[in-house]
Amino acid sequence: MFMSPIKAALAAEDARCVTLGEIIGAFTYALDLTEGQPEGHCLRCCWIGMQVGRTIGLPEASLGELYYALLLKDAGCSSNAARVCALYLADDREFKRDYKLVDSGSGAAMRFVLDHTGLQSGLLERYRTIFKIFRNGSEIARELTETRCQRGADIARQLHLSEGIAAGIHNLDEHWDGSGLPSGLRGAAIPIYSQIALLTQVFDVFHQSAGPTAAIEEIKRRANRWFDPELVRALVAVAAVSDFWIQLASTDLDDHVFALEPGRFPIELSDGYLDDIVMAFGQVVDAKSPFTAGHSSRVAHYADSLCLQLGLAAEHRQWIRRAAAMHDIGKLGVSNSVLDKPGKLEGDEWTQMMDHTRHTAAILSRSAAFGDMADIAAAHHERLDGKGYPYGLAQDRITLETRIISVADFFDALTADRPYRSALPVEKALDIMRENVGNALDPVVFAALLETLDTIVPAKA
Repeated sequence: MFMSPIKAALAAEDARCVTLGEIIGAFTYALDLTEGQPEGHCLRCCWIGMQVGRTIGLPEASLGELYYALLLKDAGCSSNAARVCALYLADDREFKRDYKLVDSGSGAAMRFVLDHTGLQSGLLERYRTIFKIFRNGSEIARELTETRCQRGADIARQLHLSEGIAAGIHNLDEHWDGSGLPSGLRGAAIPIYSQIALLTQVFDVFHQSAGPTAAIEEIKRRANRWFDPELVRALVAVAAVSDFWIQLASTDLDDHVFALEPGRFPIELSDGYLDDIVMAFGQVVDAKSPFTAGHSSRVAHYADSLCLQLGLAAEHRQWIRRAAAMHDIGKLGVSNSVLDKPGKLEGDEWTQMMDHTRHTAAILSRSAAFGDMADIAAAHHERLDGKGYPYGLAQDRITLETRIISVADFFDALTADRPYRSALPVEKALDIMRENVGNALDPVVFAALLETLDTIVPAKA
């Protein structure tokens, strides 16, 4: 399962090319986790939306922008997860999943808040929270939407995508009749990419939860309010073709979506653009919790410094730096009620936290660009004594790359704020790490950390 350090170094020199769509497509599975959606939601939306775009006659250049806007429509979804959890005293993933079934213009939003807020809290706390939400409902909704939409647009820009794509993501929640958020845009003032993205989102959510008929009826019901009726007619016409449903349910939908990518933009693994993509998605992960801000980039920096101290080649260092930056991408599948809990995790909470490593492996393995580092990144909580997770590896079964990422991750976890304690001074953190050398941490890599402290500690400023 795990490759040797030599094979890992050679993997960085592989001449394979991947496409931007394939890379983003792999990461959409992480976005689906964060939104509580069934696996493949963003890919299905992309496939559906591209059919609509062609049906209404969008030119090829616009179809190209639509493609990336659809895949990345949820790129900012992690940025409001902690706020949703804190505001509604609820599991953010379940809350978001269920809210996508709500027609906010029908009065259902109020009923939804009553049914989903503070269900695990005391009666008095629940009533206080509901009262606060009702009193400030419009302001809260605008804040949550603006945060997510702006962050999603910024991620698109970090991926070197156009302002048209960024605007398509930013205006995802605008409604045809002007009742949407965050700006209350109306009619044709809403970017066409945003209009198609929201239409396909509602269609897929209802299709997955209640079936084809429900999906069609729901978008018809929201025509003239949420959606341009012409777009609704276009999607209904597309869905009238039997092959539409066959393709949508196919096990190789990923391939169908990637085949639609206009231009098939190729990227060599050695291209610096891939590093920008990695860091952008690392920021998506870090935005999930206020306690993980900057964590992925710092762990990548620390791991790179350790690699340099250990004398690894530049290509190998780059490969490990990317794996380190994405080691926690699976945390997008963990509720903030767990990530931000100030006390000890218990039972299912601990199981959910441990599962983030398996999510990391599953997400990275979907991309040809990152598949060879999936298990390496996912194993950062393994221990030399075999008592770690998720695989229970020990000693020689834990690669050098993983040992480096583990030390970098442990150091940053101790010297950064966590929900259950404040950041520890560096010397205190090192004392704790010394107690774990040999049973959890590799002694050679820890020695490299001590040698390179002057290089990495300023990164925490």
